[in-house]
Amino acid sequence: MTSDDDARRSDDPPLFMLLNEVAIIEHLARNRLEKVLPDGLRMSHFIVLSHLVRMGDGRSPARIARAVQVERPAMTNTIQRLEARGLVLVAADPVDRRVKRVFLTPAGRRLRDQAVAAAIASVASIARDVGDREVLAALPVLRRLRVALDQARDAEDPVLDT
Repeated sequence: MTSDDDARRSDDPPLFMLLNEVAIIEHLARNRLEKVLPDGLRMSHFIVLSHLVRMGDGRSPARIARAVQVERPAMTNTIQRLEARGLVLVAADPVDRRVKRVFLTPAGRRLRDQAVAAAIASVASIARDVGDREVLAALPVLRRLRVALDQARDAEDPVLDT
């Protein structure tokens, strides 16, 4: 029996089947990525660097913690470790000096890009029958689902600082 047979035989709702597949893929991909991260980079570090690339510099630690679903003390620790390695710069907000902002350094961007290349290399031969066209076709649905989940989280528990 193949994975497709499993999906056809399931009585679960389609949305649950999608979420289940995403969760399994995330687990398998995370385990592969952790094995190939460059230069002592940890998964928590990679996630923050990738978030800053995707969302842009100048995010507060609270917003980053919220986005990646970790508690603020854990995010503070991760950011401190990234800053000590010269991968991010933490600066006071020019308007509200009590709020800190996190900026990606060129070294942080380079290391993140190396990690992405390592991730792709570790999966490319396994997923060779999944082409760019199929991946690009799947992205709009996945993004809409992510945005809906983000909006629901924000409506239920709005972030207090920027």
